[in-house]
This record gives sequence, structure tokens and C-alpha cells, in this order.
Amino acid sequence: MSSLEQFVCLDKLPNMSTIDFQRFSSGACRPRADDMGWGNCFIEGRNCSTSNSCSEDYDDYAGEPFTCKRQTRDMPSSDSFGRWNLGKGKYGMKQGSSCDSRYLHNQHTAVPSDGNSREGNRSKFLFGIPKCVKIVEVGPRDGLQNEKGIVPTSIKIDLIQRLVSAGLPVVEVTSFVSPKRVPQLSDAKDVMEAVRHMQGARLPVLTPNLKGFEAAIAAGAKEVAIFASASESFSKSNINCSIEESLTRYSAVAAAAKKLSIPVRGYISCVVGCPEEGPIDPSKVAYMAKELHDMGCFEISLGDTIGVGTPGTVIPMLEAVMAVVPADKLAVHFHDTYGQALANILVSLQMGISIVDSSIAGLGGCPYAKGASGNVATEDVVFMLNGLGVKTNVDIGKLLSAGEFISKHLGRPSGSKTAVALGRAISDASRI
Repeated sequence: MSSLEQFVCLDKLPNMSTIDFQRFSSGACRPRADDMGWGNCFIEGRNCSTSNSCSEDYDDYAGEPFTCKRQTRDMPSSDSFGRWNLGKGKYGMKQGSSCDSRYLHNQHTAVPSDGNSREGNRSKFLFGIPKCVKIVEVGPRDGLQNEKGIVPTSIKIDLIQRLVSAGLPVVEVTSFVSPKRVPQLSDAKDVMEAVRHMQGARLPVLTPNLKGFEAAIAAGAKEVAIFASASESFSKSNINCSIEESLTRYSAVAAAAKKLSIPVRGYISCVVGCPEEGPIDPSKVAYMAKELHDMGCFEISLGDTIGVGTPGTVIPMLEAVMAVVPADKLAVHFHDTYGQALANILVSLQMGISIVDSSIAGLGGCPYAKGASGNVATEDVVFMLNGLGVKTNVDIGKLLSAGEFISKHLGRPSGSKTAVALGRAISDASRI
């Protein structure tokens, strides 16, 4: 029996349709301002306060308060799928408490610091990792925009429904861009009108300019996103204007959104490297982040568009950005071109980031960035976070089903290593 088979207990593996994919949970507390820096990530941890309530706000945009219920961190062994990666033995991990909310910002761990215990030895490496992480699913937009063929509108709507059903708190559904530039998303109006009343998740759309913003609002969008670049060359090739011109354009969108109380998320592409300019100076990323923050973006996603980042280049970039924008306003968006996405996410969590963008089945890329492969797969991110005991509110069983659904439609294997491995394990078990 292979190590993978031993790890997931294939002899006890149930049928896929009967698997109980347990959601992992953990308690949370609000971080202090002095805990947000990189220097605090590997020092002895502090304990959460006795308060079990956590809240957030988006400045001008009201957020929903949520509560965290503390439970013991011991988890009995089980042969339900969601617990195997946290079971007994050398892969052992412990379960935390529940955290009920769509909004999972700003939730930082409090790890025991007993240096003589196994748990204590682990704490010095895991301190700083949030108890709760909000996953922003970008597959329906950032994933499908890069497909060679046009995915039918009905398939897109079905995919969005499946992703929301899986418990993802944010699903970016489409982009109101020119159909000539991105024909794969020419049905943006139809998609938005079909999902506008869907409950259980925020459903933002990308808007490149005021015209796109107006079309999105008319179709029923309640949240929008704008996208700029830290690279001058990429800005011109991707959105056909200079960096400064893009900021002027987005200021108009942000102002219009504020009048309607529409939240605006900001994206910055090429935060580590550019296909034309090469490495990007962190100060350029920090400048763009501050500009977007100052114009009213409640959240700013930092995108490694071509996937060249490593922890060695991500750390200084985040340090520069976090010096001008609070960590709880930042998200990371990694492409997995060189297999570095999960490592980059882990180090980002250790630095205080608690929002992660990802794409179902690893779909994605960028039509205007040569060599940009798919985004990090949502299934892989959730699997890693489960292994860390981090709460996501995502049902990994439903997530795997959604990935299988879109992969079958596209006629190719999933780009998620987790989905492939667990699918192979189930297939092997069925022959035993």
C-alpha cells in the first residue's frame, strides 16, 4: 500500500456520494496593531481575549458582525473524508471551534507556547496564521476568461450556484468588459441577472471603467472590482492606458460607487514580476495599493499574475504594502505557474494576511500575460487550510464536486492536485 493509501485509510474509504465532508472550525480574536508586522510572526504567541465576539467594518460599507464559539481542540478519529488529513499519527492535527460568518477577515490564531510540548514546538512556526480565512473564488471570472472556447451561460450559472452552495463567502461571477477584448465573458449581463438574487455569498463583478460600472449596476451587481497594475507595460497591454490614467479612470468609478453605497474591491496585477519588465520593485506595488486604498477600495488584492513569486520575493512586497495599507484590507492572489502558490500563501498568512483568492480546479490565466497559467486551485487552498486547522466555512466535498463539474465540461482533468489525488484514491478504493 502506498503512503497516500495509508494516509487516507483506503480500506475504510466510503463511496463518494456518502462521504461526510466535515467543515473545520476554529476560534478567533481581533489582532492588535502591533501584531500585524512580519517581526511578530515567529515570536511567542499571545492568547485570545475571553470575548467570543468578533466584528469588522469596511469603513463606509457596513459589514456583518459575527460570533466565534470556542470549543475544545481535540478531535476524535473518524473515517469521514474531511477528517483524514487531520487524523492521528504523524499527520495529526487538532480541530478548533466554530466561526459563523461570510466575512472572515482579521481572525488571528492564539497558539500555545509551551516549548516543551509538541504543540508548543509547532506554535513558533504557525503563530500569526489566522484562525479564519476568507476565500474569494475567482473561477467564474478569472478562470473562464482564459478559456479558448466559449462556456455556455447556463454552465456558468450552474457553476456559480455550486460554488455558493459549497460555502464560499465571495464568488466573483463575471466581468463587464468589452466583448471584443474578452469574448468569453460577453454574456456578463445575462449571468449577473440570473444570479443577482442568489443568497449566501457576495457576488462581485469586474468593471474596467465607468461604462462597465453602469452596465454592471443595471444588471443587478451589488459589488464591483477595479483592476490596476504595478507594471507600466502591463497596464498598457492589459487595459490600454498608463498607470496614472488608470487611477484617474478608477477614481471616477469609485466616486460613482460611493454615491450608490456599492463596495469596491481593488486588484493590482504584476506585484512580483511582469512578462515585459521583469521583477517589479515593491515600492511600486505599495504606491498602487495606497492609491486604491485612498480612493475608497475596502479591500485590495495583490496578484502575482505570471506566478513567478516565491516566499523570498513575496515577503518584501508584502512588507512594503503593509507599511501603507492595513493587513486586514489586503488579499493575495497567486498563480501557480512555477508551483509556488501554496508556499506564497502560507508565508502571507504568517505575515497577517487573512484573505486569499483562488480558482476552482485551478482555472485561469490572463489573456494579456504570456506564460500566465492557472490560479492556485481552491481545492488545494482549502485542503492546506484544513490541515492547518484554519476555518474557511467551505464544504470540501461540494467544492470537489463543483471542480469535477466544470472540468468535465471543459473536457480536461482538474488543475487541482488535491482533486486529482483524492479522485485517484476513491477510484482505487472502489476496486478493493
